[in-house]
Amino acid sequence: MYRRLMEHLTTAVLLLDGELHLRWMNPAAEALLAISLSRLKGQPLPSLIDGEEDIGGLLAKARDEFHPFTQREARLTLTTGEVLTVDYTVSPLGADELLLEVEPRDRLLRISREEALQTRQETIKVLARGLAHEVKNPLGGIRGAAQLLERDLADPGLKEFTRIIIEEVDRLRDLVDSMLGPNRMVRHEPLNIHKVLERVRALLIVEHPAVWIERDYDPSLPELSGDESQMIQALLNVARNAVEAMTEAGTASPRLRLRTRARRQFTLGAERHRLVCEVAIIDNGPGIPDSLRETLFYPMVSGRAEGSGLGLSIAQSILHQHQGLIECDSVPGHTQFRLLIPLEKRHD
Repeated sequence: MYRRLMEHLTTAVLLLDGELHLRWMNPAAEALLAISLSRLKGQPLPSLIDGEEDIGGLLAKARDEFHPFTQREARLTLTTGEVLTVDYTVSPLGADELLLEVEPRDRLLRISREEALQTRQETIKVLARGLAHEVKNPLGGIRGAAQLLERDLADPGLKEFTRIIIEEVDRLRDLVDSMLGPNRMVRHEPLNIHKVLERVRALLIVEHPAVWIERDYDPSLPELSGDESQMIQALLNVARNAVEAMTEAGTASPRLRLRTRARRQFTLGAERHRLVCEVAIIDNGPGIPDSLRETLFYPMVSGRAEGSGLGLSIAQSILHQHQGLIECDSVPGHTQFRLLIPLEKRHD
């Protein structure tokens, strides 16, 4: 009866014998390990799961001391190579039985990270709007005063100075507008993401012929609802940023990979979506410094000497307008930006 109850739990439950060999596990555990009980039954658990700590030693200690213990946010590596963050509890049931309960934490940690990212982005948007208002008002006054002064000046040499003032005011106004991102409403129309990626790829090939650009598309992806021109801008900003980072760092054999995948039952922020489009932009460049990880999507923050610091901020803003977001993982030699966009049809 208890086994039937455990079969319906969403928590992964595994039963081990005294030699730490697998006797039984419920369907949730099969899903977690991505393999069936019939394939694993009788095999030693330490050979199936590797952890940052010696999981075999910890299990043996619980068995020998007959004392349960819980491990929080442990990182376990499966035989498939997948790394999971989990909480697990070991409970000795007798001299020759151990019960192992495993609760995945990756999804909860990712949701928490995404909610924090969205909150930061909203804060940045409010600050940028306030800054734009405070800066553009006096800029308008300065520009108007310079135009009036230019009309009253007889000396052409002095008019050159007023033209410089007007041009610099216009440059600052354009910079403030760039910080605010796209200044028009998103048009939600049927959109083929691979058409967008092909446009981005064509532009990058012209700009950076030395970079090898690889395509890895999922042709079964349905159309999403979005604004084609804005989506091109978002993807181009991210991809161009990656290519220029490789170029500035002098990366040998620079490579960029454009990949699309469908993610099912995926949570973005606090909302769960039936189907999400994942666009990954992967490069083999120098990676992102640790000092920039938390502020990467802030306006005016750039890790490149020639960067404006606006490209990623604008891309994230566009994704938010499509109810999506951008995530980033980076180590030297492998940086991956994932653009996640819901595929459900919108009803605005």
